[in-house]
Amino acid sequence: MTQANGAGDGGRFTDVSALRPGGHAVVVGGGLAGVTSALALADAGVRVTLLEGRPRLGGLAFSFQRGDLTVDNGQHVYLRCCTAYRWFLDRIGGAALAPVQDRLDVPVLDLERPEGRRLGRLRRDALPVPLHLGRSLAAYPHLSLAERASVGRAALALKGLDLADPILDTQDFGSWLTAHGQSARAVEALWDLVGVATLNAVAGDASLGLAAMVFKTGLLSDPGAADIGWAHVPLGELHDRLARKALDSAGVRTEVRTRATSVSVNENGGWSVQVPGETLEADAVVLAVPQREAHDLLPDGSLDAPENLLRIGTAPILNIHVVYDRKVLAAPFLTALGTPVQWVFDRTEASGLKEGQYLALSQSTAQNEIDEPVAALRERYLPELERLLPRTRGAEVKDFFVTRERTATFAPAPGVGRLRPGARTKAPGLYLAGAWTATGWPATMESAVRSGVGAAGAALGALGRSRGLLPDFFEEAA
Repeated sequence: MTQANGAGDGGRFTDVSALRPGGHAVVVGGGLAGVTSALALADAGVRVTLLEGRPRLGGLAFSFQRGDLTVDNGQHVYLRCCTAYRWFLDRIGGAALAPVQDRLDVPVLDLERPEGRRLGRLRRDALPVPLHLGRSLAAYPHLSLAERASVGRAALALKGLDLADPILDTQDFGSWLTAHGQSARAVEALWDLVGVATLNAVAGDASLGLAAMVFKTGLLSDPGAADIGWAHVPLGELHDRLARKALDSAGVRTEVRTRATSVSVNENGGWSVQVPGETLEADAVVLAVPQREAHDLLPDGSLDAPENLLRIGTAPILNIHVVYDRKVLAAPFLTALGTPVQWVFDRTEASGLKEGQYLALSQSTAQNEIDEPVAALRERYLPELERLLPRTRGAEVKDFFVTRERTATFAPAPGVGRLRPGARTKAPGLYLAGAWTATGWPATMESAVRSGVGAAGAALGALGRSRGLLPDFFEEAA
């Protein structure tokens, strides 16, 4: 019998799960982590109830209607190395709707160079690591020859880092890059180009451990690891409609507009989850909610240092949406230097727009802009788009609006690794999931799915159910 002091009702936690094979699990939170946990548990034969306070599933990767447009709250991409999210897409029947590039190819425009000489590309060849990026780096026009050579040396040093070394989490990536000969220009034009989009932090504010994980896994593990995938349909089609269909088929009871108000041990040693008008009894509970919400729901004694959850910072992402009366961008996406604009994506077809073109600008590390008025953002970004895309000059802006995610990700600051809890708590039958938990990944869709699998695996073991149906990345996720 496993016990821990301090249950929410003043008693003790008692592990009775071994007496209840199968059982009932309640998953609190209908984002990617919660949906993944619910599917994995149901696939193993557990009766599952999924609770989501919003009127839809998908968490922070969702869609909404704006007139005739279906708008994603923000542009989300994934890489070929994101095996967990790719499994999730397969599981809900959505893989064909979010394909991956045949081969990494990222147009990079530098507005500080004269027109006609602004375009560079980051792309790979069909060669083994690290030669797959060699030709692209050698021809990259936004760095000098000496800077390109130094980038290669730093990449080899990065490849040699041990991701299991806890010291990496205490250091910042920017200082490491400086110590390995990287100029400010190299950081801006290459390292931050990738790091800001994946970490939601500039190099100087990012944990070396998380940055090393991103670059080693995405660029230095397999030639195709960094090939980019994105949804060619609204995110709601994947994370809400198809996810709900998969949950229904698996027998999951899904309740939206239903927020859990408390989680406590009941008189039988199981769990009671309180929602408005109902108390759900469960043998296992997965809290797949943001860290602050998880902190508020955790019974006393569930974690040794629950205050650590409140010390995990957050970082915003701003998305700027512009609809033009004509096509102004020929590529599906691009990224830029020498301008506040970071990444620009064509969302015309996915949104259902019939005439003109709809562009979405994804602006990470947006702390200084997240609360700015729409008018100020319009005044800043429309001229920048005219500088970046000559075809916008003279085009009519049919619509301009913004979406703001003030707590889009956890802040990947040095030291965050020791604050991120694992799936298991000290309370038998109570588990944590979310991109902010200890998956080893930054706050991405991949991390969310991995956390959901890890929580489900831990719960299945306690419930006496086989973990044989879990995907093969389970051990790493747990």
